[in-house]
Amino acid sequence: MADQDSSETGSDKGSERAVQRGIQSIEVGGQLLQALVHRGTPLPLKALAQEAGMTPAKAHPYVVSFGRLGLVEQDPATGHYQLGPLALQLGLIAMAQTNPVQLATPVIEALARRTGHTFALAVWGERGATIVRTAESPAAVHVAMRHGTVFSLAGTASGRLFGAYLDEAVVRAALEAERARARQGAAAGEAGMPVSPPLPDWQAFAQQLQAVRAHGLSRSDGDVLPGISAMAAPVFDAAGRIALALTAIGASAVFDTRPDGSLARSLREAAAGISARLGARPGAGG
Repeated sequence: MADQDSSETGSDKGSERAVQRGIQSIEVGGQLLQALVHRGTPLPLKALAQEAGMTPAKAHPYVVSFGRLGLVEQDPATGHYQLGPLALQLGLIAMAQTNPVQLATPVIEALARRTGHTFALAVWGERGATIVRTAESPAAVHVAMRHGTVFSLAGTASGRLFGAYLDEAVVRAALEAERARARQGAAAGEAGMPVSPPLPDWQAFAQQLQAVRAHGLSRSDGDVLPGISAMAAPVFDAAGRIALALTAIGASAVFDTRPDGSLARSLREAAAGISARLGARPGAGG
């Protein structure tokens, strides 16, 4: 089996070309590793080879070599192949080195340019869903958001998104804390100040969170400010936990809040792509 390694040829025609070319046999063998990742379960050689688009005879030498490296191991009882200890170590190290906000920042910048809306990344902090990164719309008139802003749990798209995917005990406690702050604010309120809408009780809020999970995103239409809409999609980590809220915000007149609209599709696809980079399996959070 001949390897095509142009980075070590006698007629190196430039570093750019050398970087672009690789070793064909490694790329072919990598299809077997991708097949194991895609299926997520141990496979017999025949099924593994079929998943990778090759014959068992061609696949066997690769799995033998991968086994010696620890990338693949064979169950002695069933003979099925699965990812080995080195693959696990590589995955753990990759996850430890991966910063969700760093991964998602160029994504929201591209979305802001493409859609004309402002985007933000929010994480769950001690006080609730908190903005940690923003990408402003290129439009002359746009909605601005500041780093460190804390979203209302019950009154914003980002807050409800975290409420839908965090542990119920955490969400219940956060809702009660928000209700207590609302009561204190009302008691200390000044005459002439606008009155905030009442916060839902747990039963009503739980129904809202179920709707968020059903659509896979959270929507807000004038809940915070009249004429301002928002939509948020969840980013999950390798453990299936919500890591980020990917949130779009803009003027309601030009903001598509339909769950099957183009903006919703863009948000879901972007969030799913970031989740995959973080090691989340398809359907995480469902």
